[in-house]
Amino acid sequence: MYRSVTAGVVAAALLALGACSSSSSSTSSSPFASASVSASASPTVTGTVTVFAAASLKNTFTRIGKMFEDAHPGSKVVFNFGGSDTLAASIVNGAPADVFASASPATMKTVTDNGDAAAAPTVFAGNELEIAVRPGNPLHVTALQGLASPSVKVVLCAKTVPCGAAAQTALAAANVTVTPVSYEQDVTATLTKVELGEADAGLVYQTDVKGAAGKVDGVTFPESVCAINKYPIATLSQAPNSAGAAAFVALVQSPDGQKVLTEAGFLGPSASPSASASTCRSSSPSAPAAGSASASPATP
Repeated sequence: MYRSVTAGVVAAALLALGACSSSSSSTSSSPFASASVSASASPTVTGTVTVFAAASLKNTFTRIGKMFEDAHPGSKVVFNFGGSDTLAASIVNGAPADVFASASPATMKTVTDNGDAAAAPTVFAGNELEIAVRPGNPLHVTALQGLASPSVKVVLCAKTVPCGAAAQTALAAANVTVTPVSYEQDVTATLTKVELGEADAGLVYQTDVKGAAGKVDGVTFPESVCAINKYPIATLSQAPNSAGAAAFVALVQSPDGQKVLTEAGFLGPSASPSASASTCRSSSPSAPAAGSASASPATP
């Protein structure tokens, strides 16, 4: 009798273990489900995760960083926001970082060509340009052509950063020549010039205009679709916290991360120019598109 009862108990235990194993296997079959489990239970995702990200991502990535820390108790996300070209150069020169999120494939290529990406980058968002003007648009700028007026003080991103390369593509498409009062190191600095009244207008991203509501007004223009910037993200090969890096990238690409980005005005990862060839004509046919991986922006 004792032997029979014992055999029954062992059999029941084995069945329970089999059920748990089956449930675990089912859960891990979905990448998003796997990320969710990792976010709530993985003991390996702790410590500091250092993220180098384009200046235009500051508001959204700060929110996503807080989501990450809430999902991974014991972790901390440290950001370095700036011009994508400057960030890429820092990574190539050995700056310790776990993740790089660039505002263009061209600047990401600097990192991948040097072997500093742990895996192929993936595009997670897109962005379009808009003209930022002072509240009320006192100089009545309604199109790119208005930026050519000597009476309008214009500020642009440096041509070496993605927002500057995109601006040059859009201006070429409109056959407009602009002499800016200054070239700025990133899109945040460009927007700040308009916010402070040190410039009448600046070419920035639509997300920046939306984020600065009340401080600037925005003017859309058709040529903006000729210069949609793609945003790639990658974990880095020398990441001090590789587990944290992978988890952060997964969160950015997850439905929750994408919701934060779209609410801020970013386009989806598959966004692409939809304008006709005539709208996107270029006075400089050899100039690369702003989002092209082979683009080689000029020096300001």
